[in-house]
Amino acid sequence: MSKQKVKIGIVGANGYAGAEILRLISAHPNAELVAVTSRAHYGKRVCDVFPALPCELSFTDMNDAILKTCDAVFVALPQTAGAALVGELIDAGVRVIDLSADYRFDDVALYERVYKVVHPRPDLNEKAVYGLCEVNRDKIRSARLIANPGCYVTSVLLPMLPLCKAGLVSDIIADSKSGVSGAGRKSDEAYSFCSLDENFKAYGIFGHRHAPEIAEKLGAEIIFTPHLLPIKRGILSTVYFKVSDADAALNALKTAYTGEKFVAYSTELPELASVAHTNRCLFSARFDGDRGIIVSVIDNLLKGAAGQAVQNMNIMFGIDETAGLPLHAPI
Repeated sequence: MSKQKVKIGIVGANGYAGAEILRLISAHPNAELVAVTSRAHYGKRVCDVFPALPCELSFTDMNDAILKTCDAVFVALPQTAGAALVGELIDAGVRVIDLSADYRFDDVALYERVYKVVHPRPDLNEKAVYGLCEVNRDKIRSARLIANPGCYVTSVLLPMLPLCKAGLVSDIIADSKSGVSGAGRKSDEAYSFCSLDENFKAYGIFGHRHAPEIAEKLGAEIIFTPHLLPIKRGILSTVYFKVSDADAALNALKTAYTGEKFVAYSTELPELASVAHTNRCLFSARFDGDRGIIVSVIDNLLKGAAGQAVQNMNIMFGIDETAGLPLHAPI
């Protein structure tokens, strides 16, 4: 990697995930922000919209030709909204990290059933690398297109993949709780302060779009139920399962991510406060006979979205993987 900074563009920088990428890239020692788009803030300077960021770039349109001059572009648009743009950028020789689900599925037909659309670029879908960094690091290094995993999905996959790959578990149930920022920045009474304060609710039972993504990557059936917490950020997933060999499972969990900076097994049950505002995932497990329970925590906007996206960028360009990413939660 040369000392020249990587030229970065961000599409959809007004959403929570896009704004977090903007914040991370603005302070990244090896990246230079050259283009940032937002329909809501078109023409405004970044520093006027986000006073905490000393960036005088103006928000532009997602069709701005400058995006095709970047080394890499983060596309942080809702599902189906950016799939065609991703294709145009790849065709122009730009490396892309897509935060939507548009290129996450190995099976295009499954994606089309879940999101009820026709995929615009199935040819690119075959070339996309699923950006779960600690699992697919070698493929990420040479990838042109990264499909950044879902937030709920990341919290479940990191602890469960070692067990599923070893064939140690079955009958998996994931019960996940997310902060409100996981729903995105939108005007909806269901996500208003009065609706959420002192409240806690489940949603998407037997129909949440992340369930098929989790199942495909685990190679196992799963029952997945998401819940909405009255907090800004964070995901805590409690995963229940049957286990064929508890000792082997515990050993697999303790050793799967040895040496990793952002993922670790914890002897104590982890809490959201341990990972808030960091790019870390902590998980712990308890066993009783043939039953196992894992508790896994991440910050949904960082390890579950923007942080993992920047981690993918670091890997792609041969940068120190921890560069620009927070390791420690606020005290």
